Amino acid sequence: MLIDKSYFLELASTSPDSICKRLPCTYNTAEGNYSISLWGDEYCIDPKKMTIYCTATPDKPSHEYFPLFIIYYLLKTQPFTANNEWISENDIPGGSTFFRGPHLVPTNDMSERFGNDIDAFSDKCKKLGGTPLEMADASFSIEIAPQLHVAVLYWVGDEDFPAEAKILYDKTISDLFPLDIVFALAVEVCTRIGSPHI
Repeated sequence: MLIDKSYFLELASTSPDSICKRLPCTYNTAEGNYSISLWGDEYCIDPKKMTIYCTATPDKPSHEYFPLFIIYYLLKTQPFTANNEWISENDIPGGSTFFRGPHLVPTNDMSERFGNDIDAFSDKCKKLGGTPLEMADASFSIEIAPQLHVAVLYWVGDEDFPAEAKILYDKTISDLFPLDIVFALAVEVCTRIGSPHI
């Protein structure tokens, strides 16, 4: 798990009441852990054991970056209201420099999986809770948490250009997360939609 233990130590020293007032999560006093629903799954975060796992499938972890997103969300996210304006990762301050090389958002996971099969892409997004949008050849809004949505866009290819996928974010993401946490979320989106096993 790619989480510095300082995150867990900070969580252990933070008042559970203060966290549960900010976010729709619960704290189990007897067990000393948190439970929160993200993208339709319930996750358990145990600061003392330094573990994060999906309660429904504890032996089937998400991408290794997603727990980093989860603990940051739990620790730092303040109440907010979606702006309802979509932006790309390059529109986030500093994003055009950050999201390249090792931090290039792996949307090719989706385009290589589906190719020109737009129906298969649409079916997968609906299965993962997506709501259709009117952009690209197909697009869906996916709720990660209350007020926190991403848009996944897809274009079929032709003889000149291959199929292409893209992720957009509500403009509020600039105020909510640093760039590495946005990247952690984006990788999970690409993995869940692009994986044939999820």
